[in-house]
Amino acid sequence: MKKFLLILSLLLSVQASIACTSAIISGKVTKNGRPLLWKHRDTGNEQNFIARVAPEGNKYGFVALYNGGDSLLESAWMGMNDAGFAIMNTASYNLMPDTAKFVDQEGVVMRKALETCRTLIDFENLLASLPKPLGVQANFGVLDANGNGAYYETDDHNFTRFLLENAGEGFLIRTNYSVNGKEDGGYGYIRENNARYWIEPHAASRDIIPELFTEGISRSFYHSLIGRDFMNSGDRWAVDQDFVPRKSSSASIVIEGMLPGETPEDMTMWSVVGYPPVSHVHAVTINDVPEELQPTLPGFKSPYCQETIDRKNEVFSIKRGSGSHYLDLFKIKEYEPEQLRLSEESYKIRRSELNRKRLKVIEKD
Repeated sequence: MKKFLLILSLLLSVQASIACTSAIISGKVTKNGRPLLWKHRDTGNEQNFIARVAPEGNKYGFVALYNGGDSLLESAWMGMNDAGFAIMNTASYNLMPDTAKFVDQEGVVMRKALETCRTLIDFENLLASLPKPLGVQANFGVLDANGNGAYYETDDHNFTRFLLENAGEGFLIRTNYSVNGKEDGGYGYIRENNARYWIEPHAASRDIIPELFTEGISRSFYHSLIGRDFMNSGDRWAVDQDFVPRKSSSASIVIEGMLPGETPEDMTMWSVVGYPPVSHVHAVTINDVPEELQPTLPGFKSPYCQETIDRKNEVFSIKRGSGSHYLDLFKIKEYEPEQLRLSEESYKIRRSELNRKRLKVIEKD
């Protein structure tokens, strides 16, 4: 029985850590013309923080999301750099079987990319030049300084590129399987449809904004297979299964790219750190990371992330038996109004800054 429980625990842990949902959005279907890179992160590391790495030698400076405790800033899990390059990933589970002992290097690869890349070609050259096996099974999502976007479905030795410009709908979505991988393998088909349910109508209307992700999809308990939004069901409890937000969710981040004539300082990394349904967005720029998102607590942890973890523990309040798989929708609704208000305030402040900057440029011209 002990062995069975250990195996079950490991299986549940694996399921929890494979649930990232992501998208790349063309500026052609956003309200302001800026391309977007979005990742809703799920991981066994519930503590996340954001930090800036200064440029060194011929390397770019950058800001990125890290696991709590990563005091050496070795593995970046999403970020943007001084050259206007941005990257994220989702784990993929239907690419070529990973037989090597060298694994889980996605964060290391993304840190190298942030240090050295400006364009899609730079990233492709990096993947080609790194020693093999790479130690990755991933869908890397990239935006570059020229406004180009792509997914790179990448295994230990090869990658397949899917360009955003070839996406007829104006967006690409990846969860935890690769289009170029084994058919019907991997995970995330229901979550992909959950995200598509939200994105498609706004892409058709060409009015996508970052809030669609941080205030919409990452807080949504719509289930595409069942066809039901559990937040509007009147039920208090729901099973934590196949929603975009999950108990293992640790961040939702949208990187908003540049418009022609702008600089990387005009990019914004809209960051919901911690469990997204009870968190709110902070505006991170290439030169400014809010102090509460930085690793100032013992153990190299973020104060704000810890705050949201405390709230998440109230949402998943049943500890005995299988109770940890049930979430309290009423508790989320208690926190939601204030978190949405704080997010709205963050968006308003940052956009006012960008508008003032644009007006100064116009007056100068």
